[in-house]
Amino acid sequence: MEVESASMGAMLEQPQQISSQPPPPPPPRPAAPVVSSQDEQNPASQQAPVPGTPDQAQQQSQQAAFIRPPRPAPSYRVVNAIIEKKEDGPGPRCGHTLTSVAAVGEQGTAGYIGPRLILFGGATALEGNSAAAPTPPPAGNAGIRLAGATADVHCFDIISNKWSRLNAVGEPPSPRAAHAATAVGSMVVIQGGIGPAGVSSEDLHVLDLTQARPRWHRVVVQGPGPGPRYGHVMALVGQRFLLCIGGNDGKRPLADVWALDTAAKPYEWRRLEPEGDGPPPCMYATASARSDGLLLLCGGRDASSVPIANAFGLAKHRDGRWEWAIAPGVSPSPRYQHAAVFVNARLHVSGGALGGGRMVEDGSSVAVLDTAAGVWCDRKSIVSSPRTGRYSADAAGGDASSELTRRCRHAAAAVGDLIFLYGGLRGGVLLDDLLVAEDLAAAETTPAALQAAAIAATAAPNASVPAAKPATDGQGKPAPSSDGSVVMEEPVAGPVNGDMTMDISSENAVADHRTSKGVESLVEASAAEAEAISATMAKVAALRQANGEVGSPERDGGADASTSGASPVTKGAKRESSTMNHTPQTGVRLYHRAVVVAAESGGNLGGMVRQLSIDQFENEGRRVSYGTPESANAARKLLDRTTSEIGVQKKVINYLLKPRGWKPPVRRQFFLDVNEILELCEKAERVFQRENTVLQVRAPVKIFGDLHGQFGDLMRLFDEYGSPSTAGDITYIDYLFLGDYVDRGQHSLETISLLLALKIDYPRNVHLIRGNHEAADINALFGFRIECIERMGEREGIWTWQRINQLFNWLPLAALIEDKIICMHGGIGRSINHVEQIENLQRPISMDSGSVILMDLLWSDPTENDSVEGLRPNARGPGLVTFGPDRVMEFCKNNNLQLIVRAHECVMDGFERFAQGHLITLFSATNYCGTANNAGAILVLGRDLVVVPKLIHPLPPAVTSPESSPEHQLEDTWMHELNVQRPPTPTRGRPHPAGNERSVAAWI
Repeated sequence: MEVESASMGAMLEQPQQISSQPPPPPPPRPAAPVVSSQDEQNPASQQAPVPGTPDQAQQQSQQAAFIRPPRPAPSYRVVNAIIEKKEDGPGPRCGHTLTSVAAVGEQGTAGYIGPRLILFGGATALEGNSAAAPTPPPAGNAGIRLAGATADVHCFDIISNKWSRLNAVGEPPSPRAAHAATAVGSMVVIQGGIGPAGVSSEDLHVLDLTQARPRWHRVVVQGPGPGPRYGHVMALVGQRFLLCIGGNDGKRPLADVWALDTAAKPYEWRRLEPEGDGPPPCMYATASARSDGLLLLCGGRDASSVPIANAFGLAKHRDGRWEWAIAPGVSPSPRYQHAAVFVNARLHVSGGALGGGRMVEDGSSVAVLDTAAGVWCDRKSIVSSPRTGRYSADAAGGDASSELTRRCRHAAAAVGDLIFLYGGLRGGVLLDDLLVAEDLAAAETTPAALQAAAIAATAAPNASVPAAKPATDGQGKPAPSSDGSVVMEEPVAGPVNGDMTMDISSENAVADHRTSKGVESLVEASAAEAEAISATMAKVAALRQANGEVGSPERDGGADASTSGASPVTKGAKRESSTMNHTPQTGVRLYHRAVVVAAESGGNLGGMVRQLSIDQFENEGRRVSYGTPESANAARKLLDRTTSEIGVQKKVINYLLKPRGWKPPVRRQFFLDVNEILELCEKAERVFQRENTVLQVRAPVKIFGDLHGQFGDLMRLFDEYGSPSTAGDITYIDYLFLGDYVDRGQHSLETISLLLALKIDYPRNVHLIRGNHEAADINALFGFRIECIERMGEREGIWTWQRINQLFNWLPLAALIEDKIICMHGGIGRSINHVEQIENLQRPISMDSGSVILMDLLWSDPTENDSVEGLRPNARGPGLVTFGPDRVMEFCKNNNLQLIVRAHECVMDGFERFAQGHLITLFSATNYCGTANNAGAILVLGRDLVVVPKLIHPLPPAVTSPESSPEHQLEDTWMHELNVQRPPTPTRGRPHPAGNERSVAAWI
């Protein structure tokens, strides 16, 4: 790809210098161990080695006592690095890159090489001046022009505190500055830039550091690519995708996004078209990727040469879509030609220019975007409004630590919790100092500290307690995720001389960390279920009679209900939504096609995915409140997905969240003991206690129906349509479960344990509401109690069953999505006319509390079809009703809603419409109770409020018969017998057989 050639000086213009009295030039650099020239200019600054000394630890401990989280930006100090020979030091320069490279080999062995910083390229002089004694141009000059572009490579060893020059073999890149670089394992990838001949080529050059002798390679990439450019950014996202964004092609600033999949060969650039609000065309921005795959692009200069203040998050959805979002918080200052790097969940930003010869200085020269708390911080406090500060051209001012970071065109990298800066330009003077700061917030993962951070960030009172997830293992190496998503394999030998290809996949990166990664039975009567319901309803009736409550048998809600169409009598006449300022632009609509995973057959487990029109089905008829400012909180949904403290929930997630690899345990003994389950319940209960009875949820969100202990179906749904982990899609979409987690299936303990663990780890993103089987009177009869005893022993099993049922009384009862969709387990029955009636239910609440609203909410069903209106008796039991489409339309009109999503009934296609599409029944367990042969489904609601059903079909029967598999026979026997004795409610739409004396209605 050809572009018009441009000179280096013409393209890398520096803003006009307006100071007429520049600072004196630095003294000549000595050849032996170096004292930084920056220190000689600033005697007040503190010289310090790399953090880690006892004195420094004591000083940091004393400072930490007076700082409340989220911590302000750290202060930088000069590193007194060792330079044995003059050529080993990088010397004064700007426009270079500094890249952190993980250690190679095993620590303690002869071949071990510790973490390093790799500095490449840059400009070593200003046009018309020498590098040794740079003199700033006089005031009024059009700008600073860079010269002396180089392609040399320097290495700073973190452990030995020593600079050295690397003489790599192979085909090096041409001399250049304003290029982009990133690390792929123990390799550094270079692209673009500008040199003496103009804009550099678009080739990818790789410096392979996995071998004893570093080697340059040129990567062969097929097809069109980003083209020559400079002032752009490049980062490795999710340990896989190499992204190239923005910059200038020699003609204009750009806003395009290109991706190269390092795991797919042959390598090929692909231009992305991300959704959402992305950055404008700009150059001289910075970008850094968080460990969970979120990339943040910060600052830059737009096409009008105006500096940009915002940061933008870019992330990839499980379905392949990429999406931009504006980052939260208020940036202290716009800037460009700055540096930025992630340490855990905190993006450290330093220096930068403002244009017109002005530099970002004072406390704003260093800033941190804390993505766990959703706020920007400078060196003093949380930033609530842009800092005006003092912006002079050259004059030093403020304290010494602020002066250290008053620079532009420098480079930054992070190793563990340490942030390093090198070089840059200040007032026409090229800098040669290495600075370091330590992020004291990296280890702050306690709930108390993070809750304080959330409060300081003006989060909601019910906000979750996030924590930063470490990005490294403490030795500068990428830490593998708990589910094995980042796999580091043995390094392979580089190509021999003459080879022009290079493997840059993550599998070829570094070797130190490995991770092992018949419907007939359904129409029979459910006599036992009717008995349980009758007993519960009898308790309700007794309590209501004792309280003197008298109601109409048709539509009486007792003390909890109001007459149809009238507002309930509550303290607030109108339900106030926490998101009243956010109004989606479009109405809710069901997508015209559903995503289906075809039933596997013939031993092929890779079910084909296809889309079918909804009309083809035979049996089927954003997010935490966007408060103020909208832009900040809207992006929180994308940016604040971090996990909580390490505890039993981590053990559960690591053991159970295996969407592709989970298999039923051979031994039925549950892997948690009773004390661990009690701890899990305590933590989850505290989260539920902070939540409202009716949750406020933002799109996008995935909605799950009944699971009933069919843990294998839950894993299949996670595998096919994304799982709630940082390696999955929890970063971009919420999860909402509509109850009935236990009973009927073989693995109720696994199901409820994993969902509770996910709720603890992602309290803002995983939402659980209550089903009718989340009640002791019910799950004592339909399998959960038996499973607890059978798998944990009688004593511990009873304790476990009782404690989990206590927790169930705290579960929220409904969820509102975007104030347009209400989700519940059962339905609106005869008593529920307004959402406020549900909101007014006080938790903890049990089934025998006497609330008809609770019984309707958890037990009622729609009528047989749209032609059956009004209220009808429900075959499930006495006192329960079915409600017609007129009730649905009336409820939606009363509450300004467009859709009801409920579960509670098995439907053959996994989902089924009712009331002209204003109600959808959702069921996620396949082949319910082993006899229904139904599909399972989830609903995926996008930001545009389009509802997409996604289905899985039942798996074929196991090849191994129960007779030949004792373990399988043991596992199935007790639950199979229970389901025969107590058949489930018939699948919706299947008629009750005439003459069957045990059909529910006749038997009752």
